Amino acid sequence: MYTARSSATLQFGRNMALQLHRLLRQPRGASVCHPRRSFNTSSPWFSGHNKWSTIKHDKAKKDKGKSKERQMVSREISSATQLWGADPKYNPRLTLALSNAKRASIPKTVIEAAILRGQGLSVTGQALENVTIEAMLPGSVAAVVECQTDQKARVLQDIRHIIKDNGGTVTPTTFLFEKKGRVVMEKKDGLNADDYLDQAIEAGATDLVMDDKERLVVFTDPSETKRVGEAFSKLSGLTIEELEIFWDPNPDTLVDVQDEEQVKDLEDLLSALRDDHTVQDIYMNSTQKF
Repeated sequence: MYTARSSATLQFGRNMALQLHRLLRQPRGASVCHPRRSFNTSSPWFSGHNKWSTIKHDKAKKDKGKSKERQMVSREISSATQLWGADPKYNPRLTLALSNAKRASIPKTVIEAAILRGQGLSVTGQALENVTIEAMLPGSVAAVVECQTDQKARVLQDIRHIIKDNGGTVTPTTFLFEKKGRVVMEKKDGLNADDYLDQAIEAGATDLVMDDKERLVVFTDPSETKRVGEAFSKLSGLTIEELEIFWDPNPDTLVDVQDEEQVKDLEDLLSALRDDHTVQDIYMNSTQKF
């Protein structure tokens, strides 16, 4: 027999059960949240980087280094050919340059073109013409691009296109530079620039210094480069190692590129220019070497 108290307790229990049943049947989006465990089988993503992007970055860096090395070796071959001829048997400097080219895995077509260029000829046997293109590059770096070609109009169009497509602007810049002649002599132990000042003055040089490889470097008027170099070589008894006409940036116009994005854009543009076989030299007024 149930008492009044036990009857009330039973009714209270029924009410609680009914409320719990209603709560459990509440529609989705109600305020009551039910904890739930889920499983995820997707691959983890780390900081936005993956193996492919790393490979692409490393490859691009190596390609830039190769294009710069290819340009330097080609220039060395052309210079040696211009000074002492195209026959390696009688040109030890050319023999060394060809050895460096082989070590750097420079393609045979590039080597042959460099030898012909040293003789003032293109691969088709046509006479080469010098082409100068002025531009402002990323980071407000002024540049003078020197090319050699037998198709001037086409090269002007191609190089301007490369510069514009890589964030540069074709505009006059040579007023920020001074054109000079430079003759680098062979290295010998114990050389001192002061000991050769008289010979340099007699030969017609405008300046005489030692470079970072401890070689004597004679500076001249551009139109007198070869004559002064040969005269100094005869007076000093030293052999000419390099001879060139170049654009020297004025000291008060030098630019220091600090922004990493601008540095990358500049490197990409230079790499694209160096991949063009007509480009011989790129002179810039930046404090950094690229």
